[in-house]
Amino acid sequence: MAPPFMVSAPGKVIVFGEHAAVYNQPAIAAAISLRSYLLVTTLSKSKRTVRLNFKDIGLDHTWALSDLPWNAFQVPCKKKSYHSTVNYLDEELLDTILPHAEAVSLDLPEEQRKIHIKSATAFLYLFLSLGSENCPGFVYTLRSTIPTGAGLGSSASVCVCLSAAMLLQTHSLAGPHPQQPREEAMLQVERINQWAFVGEMCIHGSPSGVDNTVASRGAALPLLLVDTQQSRSTSVQLQKVITMRDNHPRLTDILLDGIGQISAAALEIISPPYPTDHYQAEVIRELGPLIRVNHGLLVSLGVSHPRIERVCQLVDDAQIGWTKLTGAGGGGCAIALFQPEAPREEIGNLIKTLADEGFKTNEIVLGADGFQDIDLEKFENAVDAQEIEELVGE
Repeated sequence: MAPPFMVSAPGKVIVFGEHAAVYNQPAIAAAISLRSYLLVTTLSKSKRTVRLNFKDIGLDHTWALSDLPWNAFQVPCKKKSYHSTVNYLDEELLDTILPHAEAVSLDLPEEQRKIHIKSATAFLYLFLSLGSENCPGFVYTLRSTIPTGAGLGSSASVCVCLSAAMLLQTHSLAGPHPQQPREEAMLQVERINQWAFVGEMCIHGSPSGVDNTVASRGAALPLLLVDTQQSRSTSVQLQKVITMRDNHPRLTDILLDGIGQISAAALEIISPPYPTDHYQAEVIRELGPLIRVNHGLLVSLGVSHPRIERVCQLVDDAQIGWTKLTGAGGGGCAIALFQPEAPREEIGNLIKTLADEGFKTNEIVLGADGFQDIDLEKFENAVDAQEIEELVGE
């Protein structure tokens, strides 16, 4: 039997360009230190099953390998190899998967089941696309330190882990190593990214591709991440913009174009080199107003939320920085960039005020590693995010 192995991928924050990225406008996103981890265990030849154990959302389901619709994925015009370019979701294949995905979590409330069904759909689509009917049984154990439904790319991080693991299982990836040529490494990362994007489409319908790209590649400002503790649906927020664009196309396109121009301006500001601390302070002062304007345009698109606006108000009242929502909006998270001269005491007071009002805060540094292949044994019984991070040595 093949030994167990683990892969890992980070979450992300979108610093500029939410929603506009779906309409081919530029966006700036960065990986963060919160991550998902996938442990893959091969079963003995006698166990012809595949199990998905996503403990953090309560999803645990086992399928018999012989019951899965392998034939649909083996049709010559449908069959994809690891080096195939994949940039769309095959609706016919998706239809063959749905009955198997809908078999999960039958005893749970419908809203929770919907999340589980989407996760199972993405898993099965990737497993059947990249796997083989003759493969051994497996257990895929997922753990994550990324809050779900908070706009931090948790589903994309999971999809990157799944696609990377399955490509490794088919010996389609050499795995990152010090002697690996850069061109080969980037090609492999792009393969992971493409398959992860297909997984994201199973979950969100029409994602921008930003989340999975950051999770697979990584990227690089210290920020305060504020979780409103208000759950939201990416697809619902995307539909809000679609509806607004259908009803007011010219106005909506002006707002989306404005967001794109802000992203382009921010990219010029943050482009290297970074020679001095003084330079970094100037970068922050230039980015701050862009953050505020970007948020205002997102509010105009109708994708903010009273909890997000309360975070913005508290940061504005403290007069020490700039705030905007990150991700799809409608809840989830906001990010705050502090003025270079902001006193540490005042930042601490703000964090306390946010906590008193039920917000959860994390001081994060952007620029985490992308996909990682981690040689680790067991972590399934970790109690919380802190214990997961301790187990994997983060």
